[in-house]
Amino acid sequence: MTADPTATKTLQASLAPLTAHKEQRLQRTVATYRRALSEAFKSGADTQTAVNDIVTPYTLTSYAKDALKSFVPKLRDTYNASELKDDHPVRFTNRGWKLDHSEERTHEFCWRVPQAGRGNAFWIPLRINPDQRELWTDLFNDDVTVGEFRLQEHRTNWVLHVTVEYAVAELDVPDDPTPVGFDIGESKLLAGCACQDDTPIQPMLFDGGRARHLRKEMFTTLRRLQERDADWRIDERFDHYQNALTDIVEKASRQAVEYARQFGNPVIVLEDLSFIRERLDYGKYMNRRLHAWAFARLAGRIEDKARDAGIPVRFVNPAHTSQICHTCGHLGYRGKQATFRCTNDDCWVTEYQADINAAANIAGRVDPWGESLSLKLTDDDTPQDGSTCDSALGYRETSRQPQQTTLSEYGSETSDDEASLVGSPALEGG
Repeated sequence: MTADPTATKTLQASLAPLTAHKEQRLQRTVATYRRALSEAFKSGADTQTAVNDIVTPYTLTSYAKDALKSFVPKLRDTYNASELKDDHPVRFTNRGWKLDHSEERTHEFCWRVPQAGRGNAFWIPLRINPDQRELWTDLFNDDVTVGEFRLQEHRTNWVLHVTVEYAVAELDVPDDPTPVGFDIGESKLLAGCACQDDTPIQPMLFDGGRARHLRKEMFTTLRRLQERDADWRIDERFDHYQNALTDIVEKASRQAVEYARQFGNPVIVLEDLSFIRERLDYGKYMNRRLHAWAFARLAGRIEDKARDAGIPVRFVNPAHTSQICHTCGHLGYRGKQATFRCTNDDCWVTEYQADINAAANIAGRVDPWGESLSLKLTDDDTPQDGSTCDSALGYRETSRQPQQTTLSEYGSETSDDEASLVGSPALEGG
Protein backbone atom coordinates (compact mmCIF):
# COMPACT_ATOMS: atom_id res chain seq x y z
CA MET A 1 0.00 0.00 0.00
CA THR A 2 1.44 3.36 -1.07
CA ALA A 3 1.85 5.92 1.68
CA ASP A 4 -0.07 9.15 1.37
CA PRO A 5 2.03 12.01 -0.08
CA THR A 6 3.28 14.59 2.38
CA ALA A 7 4.67 18.10 2.15
CA THR A 8 7.14 19.89 4.39
CA LYS A 9 6.94 23.57 5.19
CA THR A 10 8.71 25.91 7.59
CA LEU A 11 6.42 28.16 9.60
CA GLN A 12 7.77 31.49 10.75
CA ALA A 13 6.65 33.74 13.58
CA SER A 14 8.07 36.77 15.35
CA LEU A 15 8.08 36.90 19.12
CA ALA A 16 5.92 39.63 20.59
CA PRO A 17 7.83 42.40 22.48
CA LEU A 18 9.56 40.88 25.50
CA THR A 19 10.01 42.04 29.06
CA ALA A 20 13.60 42.82 30.07
CA HIS A 21 13.75 39.66 32.19
CA LYS A 22 12.62 37.36 29.35
CA GLU A 23 14.98 39.11 26.95
CA GLN A 24 17.91 38.37 29.31
CA ARG A 25 16.93 34.71 29.60
CA LEU A 26 16.75 34.31 25.83
CA GLN A 27 20.13 36.02 25.41
CA ARG A 28 21.61 33.69 28.04
CA THR A 29 20.18 30.62 26.28
CA VAL A 30 21.56 31.68 22.90
CA ALA A 31 25.01 32.47 24.31
CA THR A 32 25.22 29.13 26.15
CA TYR A 33 24.08 27.19 23.10
CA ARG A 34 26.64 28.83 20.84
CA ARG A 35 29.46 28.16 23.30
CA ALA A 36 28.49 24.50 23.42
CA LEU A 37 28.24 24.37 19.62
CA SER A 38 31.63 26.03 19.18
CA GLU A 39 33.40 23.72 21.62
CA ALA A 40 31.86 20.59 20.11
CA PHE A 41 32.74 21.68 16.59
CA LYS A 42 36.32 22.73 17.36
CA SER A 43 36.95 19.48 19.20
CA GLY A 44 36.43 17.56 15.97
CA ALA A 45 33.64 15.43 17.47
CA ASP A 46 31.99 13.50 14.66
CA THR A 47 29.63 11.18 16.52
CA GLN A 48 26.64 11.81 18.75
CA THR A 49 28.40 10.14 21.68
CA ALA A 50 31.44 12.39 21.35
CA VAL A 51 29.28 15.50 21.12
CA ASN A 52 27.23 14.37 24.13
CA ASP A 53 30.37 14.18 26.27
CA ILE A 54 31.14 17.79 25.44
CA VAL A 55 27.71 19.43 25.73
CA THR A 56 26.48 17.59 28.85
CA PRO A 57 27.99 20.11 31.37
CA TYR A 58 26.29 23.09 29.70
CA THR A 59 23.13 24.58 31.20
CA LEU A 60 20.82 23.70 28.33
CA THR A 61 17.63 21.68 28.01
CA SER A 62 17.89 18.09 26.81
CA TYR A 63 16.01 19.21 23.67
CA ALA A 64 18.82 21.62 22.73
CA LYS A 65 21.56 19.11 23.62
CA ASP A 66 19.90 16.40 21.51
CA ALA A 67 19.69 18.83 18.59
CA LEU A 68 23.41 19.56 18.98
CA LYS A 69 24.25 15.85 19.04
CA SER A 70 22.51 15.46 15.69
CA PHE A 71 23.66 18.74 14.13
CA VAL A 72 27.39 18.86 14.91
CA PRO A 73 28.36 15.63 13.07
CA LYS A 74 26.41 16.85 10.04
CA LEU A 75 28.41 20.07 9.91
CA ARG A 76 31.46 18.10 8.80
CA ASP A 77 29.99 15.02 7.14
CA THR A 78 27.09 16.61 5.24
CA TYR A 79 27.90 20.30 4.97
CA ASN A 80 31.71 19.93 4.86
CA ALA A 81 32.03 23.00 7.10
CA SER A 82 35.49 24.26 7.99
CA GLU A 83 34.39 27.05 10.34
CA LEU A 84 31.29 28.24 12.19
CA LYS A 85 29.18 31.29 11.61
CA ASP A 86 28.62 33.49 14.63
CA ASP A 87 24.84 33.67 14.37
CA HIS A 88 23.72 30.04 14.49
CA PRO A 89 20.13 29.72 15.73
CA VAL A 90 19.30 27.70 18.82
CA ARG A 91 17.94 24.34 17.69
CA PHE A 92 15.50 22.18 19.65
CA THR A 93 14.19 18.71 18.91
CA ASN A 94 10.46 18.28 18.48
CA ARG A 95 10.13 16.71 21.95
CA GLY A 96 10.38 20.19 23.45
CA TRP A 97 7.60 21.70 21.37
CA LYS A 98 4.54 23.09 23.10
CA LEU A 99 1.97 25.57 21.78
CA ASP A 100 -1.11 27.24 23.26
CA HIS A 101 -3.98 28.93 21.47
CA SER A 102 -6.87 31.21 22.39
CA GLU A 103 -8.90 33.49 20.12
CA GLU A 104 -9.55 35.80 23.05
CA ARG A 105 -5.94 37.03 23.10
CA THR A 106 -4.45 39.74 20.91
CA HIS A 107 -1.84 37.21 19.87
CA GLU A 108 -3.76 33.97 19.56
CA PHE A 109 -0.77 31.64 19.69
CA CYS A 110 1.76 31.39 22.50
CA TRP A 111 4.96 29.34 22.48
CA ARG A 112 6.47 27.71 25.55
CA VAL A 113 10.21 28.52 25.51
CA PRO A 114 12.26 25.52 26.72
CA GLN A 115 14.61 26.40 29.58
CA ALA A 116 17.03 24.34 31.61
CA GLY A 117 15.77 23.32 35.05
CA ARG A 118 12.36 22.21 36.24
CA GLY A 119 9.69 24.91 36.11
CA ASN A 120 11.89 27.50 34.37
CA ALA A 121 10.16 27.42 30.97
CA PHE A 122 8.04 30.47 30.11
CA TRP A 123 5.44 31.47 27.53
CA ILE A 124 5.81 34.09 24.78
CA PRO A 125 3.07 35.35 22.41
CA LEU A 126 3.74 34.87 18.70
CA ARG A 127 3.03 37.14 15.77
CA ILE A 128 2.34 34.64 13.00
CA ASN A 129 2.13 35.03 9.24
CA PRO A 130 -1.63 35.26 8.49
CA ASP A 131 -1.15 33.17 5.36
CA GLN A 132 0.07 30.30 7.56
CA ARG A 133 -2.70 30.53 10.16
CA GLU A 134 -4.36 27.29 9.08
CA LEU A 135 -1.13 25.34 9.54
CA TRP A 136 -0.56 26.93 12.95
CA THR A 137 -4.05 25.80 13.95
CA ASP A 138 -3.34 22.29 12.66
CA LEU A 139 -0.09 22.35 14.61
CA PHE A 140 -1.92 23.19 17.83
CA ASN A 141 -4.48 20.43 17.14
CA ASP A 142 -1.71 17.88 16.42
CA ASP A 143 -2.99 17.48 12.84
CA VAL A 144 0.53 17.98 11.46
CA THR A 145 3.87 16.54 12.51
CA VAL A 146 6.29 19.01 14.05
CA GLY A 147 9.99 18.64 13.33
CA GLU A 148 12.97 20.60 14.58
CA PHE A 149 12.32 24.20 15.63
CA ARG A 150 14.83 27.04 15.80
CA LEU A 151 15.07 30.39 17.55
CA GLN A 152 17.21 33.21 16.23
CA GLU A 153 17.68 36.90 16.94
CA HIS A 154 17.24 38.88 13.73
CA ARG A 155 18.33 42.48 14.15
CA THR A 156 15.86 43.82 16.74
CA ASN A 157 13.41 40.89 16.59
CA TRP A 158 13.38 37.29 17.72
CA VAL A 159 12.18 34.87 15.04
CA LEU A 160 10.90 31.31 15.53
CA HIS A 161 11.04 28.75 12.70
CA VAL A 162 9.09 25.51 12.97
CA THR A 163 9.35 22.71 10.41
CA VAL A 164 6.08 20.81 9.92
CA GLU A 165 5.11 17.85 7.78
CA TYR A 166 1.53 17.35 6.68
CA ALA A 167 -0.46 15.11 4.37
CA VAL A 168 -1.51 16.45 0.99
CA ALA A 169 -4.04 15.12 -1.46
CA GLU A 170 -2.76 13.79 -4.76
CA LEU A 171 -4.32 16.20 -7.24
CA ASP A 172 -5.55 14.57 -10.44
CA VAL A 173 -5.62 16.27 -13.80
CA PRO A 174 -9.24 17.28 -14.63
CA ASP A 175 -11.10 15.85 -17.61
CA ASP A 176 -10.83 19.02 -19.69
CA PRO A 177 -7.55 20.59 -18.51
CA THR A 178 -5.93 23.84 -19.53
CA PRO A 179 -2.18 23.23 -19.48
CA VAL A 180 -0.20 26.25 -18.28
CA GLY A 181 3.50 25.96 -19.04
CA PHE A 182 6.22 27.96 -17.30
CA ASP A 183 9.72 28.52 -18.64
CA ILE A 184 12.38 29.58 -16.11
CA GLY A 185 15.06 31.77 -17.63
CA GLU A 186 17.58 34.46 -16.84
CA SER A 187 16.54 37.53 -18.85
CA LYS A 188 12.89 36.73 -18.31
CA LEU A 189 12.88 34.99 -14.96
CA LEU A 190 9.51 33.41 -15.68
CA ALA A 191 7.46 33.10 -18.84
CA GLY A 192 4.00 31.56 -18.63
CA CYS A 193 1.70 30.42 -21.38
CA ALA A 194 -1.66 28.69 -21.26
CA CYS A 195 -2.76 26.56 -24.23
CA GLN A 196 -6.33 26.00 -25.34
CA ASP A 197 -7.00 24.00 -28.52
CA ASP A 198 -3.22 23.89 -29.04
CA THR A 199 -3.18 27.69 -29.21
CA PRO A 200 -1.23 29.92 -26.76
CA ILE A 201 -3.42 32.48 -25.02
CA GLN A 202 -2.75 35.46 -22.74
CA PRO A 203 0.95 34.79 -22.02
CA MET A 204 2.72 36.40 -19.07
CA LEU A 205 6.32 37.51 -18.47
CA PHE A 206 8.12 38.16 -15.17
CA ASP A 207 11.28 40.18 -15.70
CA GLY A 208 14.55 38.79 -14.41
CA GLY A 209 16.62 41.95 -14.58
CA ARG A 210 16.53 42.66 -10.84
CA ALA A 211 17.54 39.09 -9.93
CA ARG A 212 20.34 39.12 -12.49
CA HIS A 213 21.63 42.45 -11.15
CA LEU A 214 21.56 41.17 -7.56
CA ARG A 215 23.46 37.99 -8.43
CA LYS A 216 26.12 39.94 -10.30
CA GLU A 217 26.44 42.48 -7.49
CA MET A 218 26.59 39.72 -4.87
CA PHE A 219 29.39 37.90 -6.70
CA THR A 220 31.45 41.09 -7.11
CA THR A 221 30.87 42.33 -3.56
CA LEU A 222 31.69 39.05 -1.83
CA ARG A 223 34.82 38.60 -3.93
CA ARG A 224 36.08 42.07 -2.98
CA LEU A 225 35.34 41.48 0.70
CA GLN A 226 37.30 38.22 0.56
CA GLU A 227 40.24 40.01 -1.04
CA ARG A 228 40.18 42.55 1.82
CA ASP A 229 39.86 39.81 4.47
CA ALA A 230 36.66 41.49 5.67
CA ASP A 231 35.13 38.23 6.83
CA TRP A 232 32.98 40.01 9.41
CA ARG A 233 30.97 41.62 6.60
CA ILE A 234 30.68 38.66 4.23
CA ASP A 235 27.88 36.92 6.13
CA GLU A 236 25.97 40.18 6.52
CA ARG A 237 26.09 41.00 2.80
CA PHE A 238 25.38 37.41 1.78
CA ASP A 239 22.23 37.36 3.93
CA HIS A 240 21.18 40.70 2.43
CA TYR A 241 21.38 39.39 -1.13
CA GLN A 242 19.79 36.07 -0.31
CA ASN A 243 16.84 37.79 1.35
CA ALA A 244 16.39 40.03 -1.68
CA LEU A 245 16.50 37.05 -4.05
CA THR A 246 14.07 35.14 -1.85
CA ASP A 247 11.65 38.04 -2.10
CA ILE A 248 11.85 37.90 -5.91
CA VAL A 249 11.25 34.14 -5.91
CA GLU A 250 8.20 34.55 -3.68
CA LYS A 251 6.72 37.29 -5.88
CA ALA A 252 7.35 35.38 -9.10
CA SER A 253 5.88 32.12 -7.78
CA ARG A 254 2.82 33.91 -6.40
CA GLN A 255 2.22 35.67 -9.71
CA ALA A 256 2.60 32.37 -11.59
CA VAL A 257 -0.14 30.67 -9.56
CA GLU A 258 -2.42 33.71 -9.81
CA TYR A 259 -1.93 33.65 -13.58
CA ALA A 260 -2.82 29.94 -13.79
CA ARG A 261 -5.95 30.34 -11.63
CA GLN A 262 -7.63 32.59 -14.19
CA PHE A 263 -8.10 29.64 -16.57
CA GLY A 264 -10.61 26.84 -16.27
CA ASN A 265 -9.23 23.55 -14.92
CA PRO A 266 -5.60 24.68 -14.92
CA VAL A 267 -2.68 22.25 -14.78
CA ILE A 268 0.70 23.84 -14.16
CA VAL A 269 3.47 22.28 -16.24
CA LEU A 270 7.13 22.69 -15.28
CA GLU A 271 10.37 21.32 -16.64
CA ASP A 272 12.18 18.61 -14.76
CA LEU A 273 15.41 20.45 -13.91
CA SER A 274 16.89 17.75 -11.69
CA PHE A 275 20.17 17.66 -13.59
CA ILE A 276 20.27 21.17 -15.03
CA ARG A 277 23.60 21.99 -13.39
CA GLU A 278 25.27 18.92 -14.86
CA ARG A 279 23.94 19.67 -18.34
CA LEU A 280 25.00 23.34 -18.48
CA ASP A 281 28.21 24.05 -20.33
CA TYR A 282 28.20 27.51 -21.86
CA GLY A 283 31.67 28.63 -20.80
CA LYS A 284 33.15 29.68 -17.47
CA TYR A 285 31.48 33.12 -17.23
CA MET A 286 27.97 32.04 -18.23
CA ASN A 287 28.13 28.85 -16.16
CA ARG A 288 28.99 30.89 -13.08
CA ARG A 289 25.97 33.14 -13.69
CA LEU A 290 23.58 30.27 -14.32
CA HIS A 291 24.83 28.02 -11.51
CA ALA A 292 24.34 30.93 -9.10
CA TRP A 293 20.61 30.81 -9.73
CA ALA A 294 18.60 28.17 -7.91
CA PHE A 295 16.45 26.79 -10.73
CA ALA A 296 14.72 24.22 -8.57
CA ARG A 297 14.06 26.82 -5.88
CA LEU A 298 11.62 28.78 -8.02
CA ALA A 299 9.99 25.65 -9.42
CA GLY A 300 9.61 24.32 -5.88
CA ARG A 301 7.87 27.47 -4.65
CA ILE A 302 5.50 27.38 -7.61
CA GLU A 303 4.70 23.77 -6.79
CA ASP A 304 4.09 24.61 -3.11
CA LYS A 305 1.78 27.52 -3.88
CA ALA A 306 -0.06 25.56 -6.58
CA ARG A 307 -0.70 22.72 -4.12
CA ASP A 308 -2.14 25.19 -1.61
CA ALA A 309 -4.38 26.58 -4.37
CA GLY A 310 -5.57 23.10 -5.40
CA ILE A 311 -3.88 23.19 -8.82
CA PRO A 312 -2.16 19.98 -10.00
CA VAL A 313 1.47 20.25 -11.12
CA ARG A 314 3.24 18.01 -13.63
CA PHE A 315 6.91 17.86 -14.64
CA VAL A 316 7.99 17.10 -18.20
CA ASN A 317 11.09 16.41 -20.26
CA PRO A 318 12.93 19.74 -20.81
CA ALA A 319 14.80 18.69 -23.96
CA HIS A 320 14.58 21.09 -26.92
CA THR A 321 11.75 23.23 -25.55
CA SER A 322 13.57 26.39 -26.63
CA GLN A 323 14.64 25.05 -30.02
CA ILE A 324 11.41 23.90 -31.63
CA CYS A 325 8.34 25.72 -32.88
CA HIS A 326 5.33 25.26 -30.64
CA THR A 327 3.03 25.16 -33.67
CA CYS A 328 4.69 22.84 -36.19
CA GLY A 329 7.40 21.21 -34.09
CA HIS A 330 10.23 22.03 -36.48
CA LEU A 331 13.65 23.10 -35.28
CA GLY A 332 14.24 26.84 -35.35
CA TYR A 333 16.72 29.27 -33.87
CA ARG A 334 16.90 32.28 -31.58
CA GLY A 335 17.89 35.54 -33.23
CA LYS A 336 19.66 38.61 -31.92
CA GLN A 337 16.73 39.58 -29.74
CA ALA A 338 14.55 37.37 -27.55
CA THR A 339 12.97 35.91 -30.67
CA PHE A 340 12.38 32.44 -31.94
CA ARG A 341 12.40 32.02 -35.71
CA CYS A 342 10.72 29.00 -37.29
CA THR A 343 12.51 27.52 -40.31
CA ASN A 344 9.45 25.76 -41.69
CA ASP A 345 8.22 27.69 -44.72
CA ASP A 346 4.77 26.11 -44.41
CA CYS A 347 4.30 27.28 -40.82
CA TRP A 348 2.48 30.52 -40.08
CA VAL A 349 4.96 31.34 -37.30
CA THR A 350 7.82 33.56 -38.46
CA GLU A 351 8.97 35.38 -35.31
CA TYR A 352 7.79 34.59 -31.82
CA GLN A 353 8.78 35.69 -28.31
CA ALA A 354 11.33 32.99 -27.49
CA ASP A 355 10.48 32.43 -23.81
CA ILE A 356 6.76 32.23 -24.54
CA ASN A 357 7.46 29.76 -27.34
CA ALA A 358 9.34 27.61 -24.84
CA ALA A 359 6.51 27.90 -22.29
CA ALA A 360 4.00 26.82 -24.94
CA ASN A 361 6.15 23.78 -25.75
CA ILE A 362 6.31 22.90 -22.06
CA ALA A 363 2.52 23.16 -21.76
CA GLY A 364 2.09 20.93 -24.81
CA ARG A 365 4.04 18.09 -23.27
CA VAL A 366 1.36 17.09 -20.79
CA ASP A 367 -0.55 14.03 -21.89
CA PRO A 368 -4.29 14.80 -22.24
CA TRP A 369 -5.01 11.79 -20.03
CA GLY A 370 -3.25 13.35 -17.07
CA GLU A 371 0.17 11.75 -17.40
CA SER A 372 3.21 13.82 -18.26
CA LEU A 373 5.62 12.62 -20.88
CA SER A 374 8.83 10.83 -19.96
CA LEU A 375 11.19 12.75 -17.71
CA LYS A 376 14.18 10.92 -19.15
CA LEU A 377 15.86 11.99 -22.34
CA THR A 378 14.53 9.59 -24.96
CA ASP A 379 14.56 9.30 -28.70
CA ASP A 380 10.78 9.24 -28.84
CA ASP A 381 8.49 11.22 -26.55
CA THR A 382 5.34 10.55 -28.52
CA PRO A 383 2.17 10.54 -26.37
CA GLN A 384 0.57 7.28 -25.38
CA ASP A 385 -2.15 7.52 -28.03
CA GLY A 386 0.44 7.40 -30.81
CA SER A 387 -0.20 10.90 -32.08
CA THR A 388 2.62 13.31 -32.85
CA CYS A 389 1.00 16.52 -31.65
CA ASP A 390 3.30 16.65 -28.64
CA SER A 391 6.40 15.16 -30.16
CA ALA A 392 9.53 17.10 -29.44
CA LEU A 393 10.87 17.13 -32.99
CA GLY A 394 8.14 15.75 -35.21
CA TYR A 395 6.05 17.75 -37.64
CA ARG A 396 2.69 19.03 -36.45
CA GLU A 397 -0.24 20.40 -38.38
CA THR A 398 -0.86 24.13 -38.35
CA SER A 399 -3.08 25.30 -35.51
CA ARG A 400 -6.74 25.61 -36.38
CA GLN A 401 -6.73 29.17 -35.01
CA PRO A 402 -3.50 30.81 -36.09
CA GLN A 403 -2.80 33.62 -33.63
CA GLN A 404 0.76 34.86 -33.83
CA THR A 405 2.30 36.52 -30.79
CA THR A 406 4.95 38.78 -32.25
CA LEU A 407 7.97 40.20 -30.52
CA SER A 408 6.75 43.76 -30.84
CA GLU A 409 3.77 43.07 -28.60
CA TYR A 410 6.15 42.84 -25.66
CA GLY A 411 8.17 45.94 -26.44
CA SER A 412 11.37 44.01 -27.01
CA GLU A 413 12.85 46.47 -29.46
CA THR A 414 13.57 48.91 -26.62
CA SER A 415 13.99 46.57 -23.67
CA ASP A 416 17.49 46.20 -22.25
CA ASP A 417 16.51 42.88 -20.68
CA GLU A 418 15.38 41.46 -24.00
CA ALA A 419 18.52 42.72 -25.68
CA SER A 420 20.64 41.05 -23.02
CA LEU A 421 19.19 37.68 -24.01
CA VAL A 422 21.55 37.66 -26.98
CA GLY A 423 23.79 34.67 -26.38
CA SER A 424 21.94 33.87 -23.15
CA PRO A 425 21.21 30.16 -23.34
CA ALA A 426 17.84 28.62 -22.81
CA LEU A 427 17.55 27.07 -19.40
CA GLU A 428 15.46 24.11 -20.43
CA GLY A 429 18.36 21.80 -21.22
CA GLY A 430 17.56 22.02 -24.95
